[in-house]
Amino acid sequence: MTDDKDVLRDVWFGRIPTCFTLYQDEITEREAEPYYLLLPRISYLTLVTDKVKKHFQKVMRQEEVNEIWFEYEGTPLKWHYPIGLLFDLHASNTALPWSITVHFKNFPEKDLLHCHSKDVIEAHFMASIKEADALKHKSQVINEMQKKDHKQLWMGLQNDKFEQFWAINRKLMEYPPEDSGFRYIPFRIYQATTERPFIQKLFRPITSGGQMHTLGDLLKDVCPSAIDHEDGEQKTQVMIHGIEPMLETPIQWLSEHMSYPDNFLHISIIPRPTD
Repeated sequence: MTDDKDVLRDVWFGRIPTCFTLYQDEITEREAEPYYLLLPRISYLTLVTDKVKKHFQKVMRQEEVNEIWFEYEGTPLKWHYPIGLLFDLHASNTALPWSITVHFKNFPEKDLLHCHSKDVIEAHFMASIKEADALKHKSQVINEMQKKDHKQLWMGLQNDKFEQFWAINRKLMEYPPEDSGFRYIPFRIYQATTERPFIQKLFRPITSGGQMHTLGDLLKDVCPSAIDHEDGEQKTQVMIHGIEPMLETPIQWLSEHMSYPDNFLHISIIPRPTD
């Protein structure tokens, strides 16, 4: 992969200032103060909120405490989506800090997966990495790694260790020189305005004529409504890690540098603010 380490570092250390407040109907023994936290964009809510959980449990009766879950303006937040994706999709044009409501009751079974331990997050994370490598290298790279390498990827994410994670992840971002890119690009496109969870299709980074496919090419092929212009204006924003990459950016470069640690490009399509 091309060595744009500063980009990898900026992506890794992206943070979202967040204010957690307890849902008003939760029964407490004394008033629950809000809890403030800088959330890492690349991580998962259930991985980085132990302190939030402890903070609110202090003011609650133990019998009232069931599985914790989070909500933003009435939308339950899927813990298995990376935090940065959740913010881009639901809150990217709102004022900071991001206001998240904490619940300990009435778990929304239809909307959320249960997450009873860190092992559940690790299993989800590793399944995503394996799926991405199946698309990129027919699983050859991940299968050649040892168990300790898989563990190092997970521990790097869990402990927020950039160097530890990238020492292994670097291998997942390489390809033979004769190929000019991955076999297929692991990506998912999420739309704020639809019920459909996401769009995912096979898409090659290089055209049959050897040209680099761009982000614009991907969207034109998979989700043309994202770049349609009405009255000469684009009605949507295409967000990755809180920024709008130029549509001319090669999709191979984006995959190498702007993927989340699960090795997927998570692309949000949101309505452009009208003001």
